[in-house]
Amino acid sequence: MARILTLTLNPALDLTLRLDQLQPGAVNRCQGFASHAAGKGLNVAQVLADLGHGLSVAGFLGRANAAPFEALMHRRGFHDLFVRVPGETRSNIKLAEADGRITDLNGPGPQVEAEHLDRLLDELDPLLAGHDAIVVAGSLPRGVSPEWFAGLLRRLRASGVPLAVDSSGAALSAALGVAPWLIKPNEEELAEACGSDLAGAVRRLRAQGIEHVLLSRGAAGVDWHGPGIALRAVPPRVEVASTVGAGDSLLAASLHGLLCAWPAERTLRLATAVAAQAVTQVGFGIHDREQLARLEAAVQLQSLEE
Repeated sequence: MARILTLTLNPALDLTLRLDQLQPGAVNRCQGFASHAAGKGLNVAQVLADLGHGLSVAGFLGRANAAPFEALMHRRGFHDLFVRVPGETRSNIKLAEADGRITDLNGPGPQVEAEHLDRLLDELDPLLAGHDAIVVAGSLPRGVSPEWFAGLLRRLRASGVPLAVDSSGAALSAALGVAPWLIKPNEEELAEACGSDLAGAVRRLRAQGIEHVLLSRGAAGVDWHGPGIALRAVPPRVEVASTVGAGDSLLAASLHGLLCAWPAERTLRLATAVAAQAVTQVGFGIHDREQLARLEAAVQLQSLEE
């Protein structure tokens, strides 16, 4: 299998609280609690590991609460390239209601200084050629500008290793100017970056050199535009426990199929099923192969006109 590097510049300790219905301004009784070392690149890495790949993981971690992340990386066998910075990695609180609605309370990350930026680049440069793909996912922490982020992406792209990016806001806009090999925005993120004409945006992005555009459409599925590929996948209905990590799962399984040189239909069917399974659980990874097979068989594929 492949060797893949994921970068999570702004990881988080996800604290998920399950409750029947959120009552703002009142005392809410929770039915369950879970804590996960997370962040989009780390979430992607866990799904890729379950699909058989070897992972290196990098980014910035606060020294004060690095232990849960270090435990995850040890348990999963990830090659730890994270740069430690002063302070705490942020905590994100997820309020998961019984109807599937998620309310996010995202904390601020630690301050990243110039010396930390330089250290990350120094550690990554000699390692890039040893990987088959690079995934950069998530938001930017304090101290990381969109301009620096664009420079990082240009450096990664120049290595010749296929580069996939999943971000939003200013980070996504910076990434689009670099034209990575693959992007995975959702509809809202792409509209914010490129305007409301999403079909036109996809055509322009592919014309400027982005080979694969995975456009996530939430419960409605995903559209994949690539070389000779114009497909829509509609997932089966499932009981939603949490939508956190669904997009990361979609990206990971899509990358798996691409690196294995699978036909587009097989790749998209698996990726959609992995994402559908992700919303049935709290946490990340593929835990029930029989359920995954049932979901994969129920995915509907449709051809899209370019």
